[in-house]
Amino acid sequence: MDYTSVAKKIIAFVGGKENIRNAEHCATRLRIVLVDAEKVDVDAAKDITEISGYFAQSGQHQFIIGTGKVSHVYAEVSKLLGKSADAGESSGDFKQDAYANMTVTQKVVRTFADILIPLIPVLVTTGLLMGLRGLLLQLDVPFTSNGLALFSMLTDTAFAFLPVLIAYSAVKRFGGNPVLGIVVGLMMVAPQLPNAWAVAGGSADPMSVSVFGFTIPLVGYQGTVLPAIFAGWFVAWLEQRLRRVVPAVMDLVITPFLTILIAISVILFIVGPMLQVVEHQSTQLVVLGLDLPFGIGYMLVGALQQVITISGLHHALGVVEIGLLNETGSNPLNPLITASMAGQFGAAIAIATLLKNKVKKANAYSASVSTLFGITEPLLFGVNLQYGKAFLMGMIGGSVGGMVAYVFNVSASGMGITFIPGMLLYTSSLMDLMMYLAVIASAFCTSFVLTRINNPVQTTQG
Repeated sequence: MDYTSVAKKIIAFVGGKENIRNAEHCATRLRIVLVDAEKVDVDAAKDITEISGYFAQSGQHQFIIGTGKVSHVYAEVSKLLGKSADAGESSGDFKQDAYANMTVTQKVVRTFADILIPLIPVLVTTGLLMGLRGLLLQLDVPFTSNGLALFSMLTDTAFAFLPVLIAYSAVKRFGGNPVLGIVVGLMMVAPQLPNAWAVAGGSADPMSVSVFGFTIPLVGYQGTVLPAIFAGWFVAWLEQRLRRVVPAVMDLVITPFLTILIAISVILFIVGPMLQVVEHQSTQLVVLGLDLPFGIGYMLVGALQQVITISGLHHALGVVEIGLLNETGSNPLNPLITASMAGQFGAAIAIATLLKNKVKKANAYSASVSTLFGITEPLLFGVNLQYGKAFLMGMIGGSVGGMVAYVFNVSASGMGITFIPGMLLYTSSLMDLMMYLAVIASAFCTSFVLTRINNPVQTTQG
């Protein structure tokens, strides 16, 4: 690939250097934020033969280039723009520029993602440890009571102290002092409050506190998400405003004192209990949807999850997944997300086998590979959406995979990884792993066969 030539084409087709506000890249895509999106030559951008595709999403114009190539193209773009690429994957305030071009809904979902994505490695690790514990117990490995207690420490700590992690991440995201978020988060799960899981299990009662004649039941916030996100935002917001009015000589003491005192009071007695109810009801609503008769709920999620991905709203599912893990101990959404991916993957591979043009065939395969590791945007925008029936066949494949997940009651021990890496979340038994692979195989084979039969390539070219 001639990286300089590709970079020049990209810059020309998005309206020239003066129309580029900022640029960065991820593992497979060059992301550009523009001054005026109307200046993009969409058809020309999609027809760059050296890349797998182009699409616009969440205020960004994204060119699917591929692993190992995108960094070189980004470096050439940076040179042509007169910027240095030495700083890494981002130049300037790319995230702020991208936010400016988003809708309100996209901004809310993106904010959730910014807060939760840094926590994914911890939650993945917890899920893997849960799977390992299940596998060892399945193999009848003997454990002493102390051994099980230590294993519980490994598997339970992240969720027990999840509000601490979320409050820290949220305060950092909103520009406050993260240490204050840690302290408030610790107060939300302090041992002086009744443990939320013990209360839910009936082995403990809520603490009743009378405030201005109103009796408020208090429980801990173990495993909760929305109260912790609010806590992080409120701590940052409060700290920033207090610093404007507190004299500098007293700021070091007065600002953190008032921030923590006011924040924890508002959380415990006003907002926190309401958000606990909202989060619980939201999780129960998802459970009710999945419990629809004949596996309808599973099939719908398997079919539609990648539609949600196209809209950029799929990051919000992380909140639901955490809620499911917290309240039920398992995550039935994970295999359904994988089923949806596998359906689209099968359709894309079928398209690649049908294409006659060698460059387009190679690009289709290249765009599809990242799906194996849970990244589907290159496949969706670079292949399937260009051949409308392929995307529909992928949805049908996803729904079949969802039905298989329903029949065999497939559920993950964690979240954050899908497709091939997701296998690690099903290691509690060989049967669980085999059923997970059956979900992938059924979705892939269904969409592959249907796409080959319908041949969208011939229809589109015709």
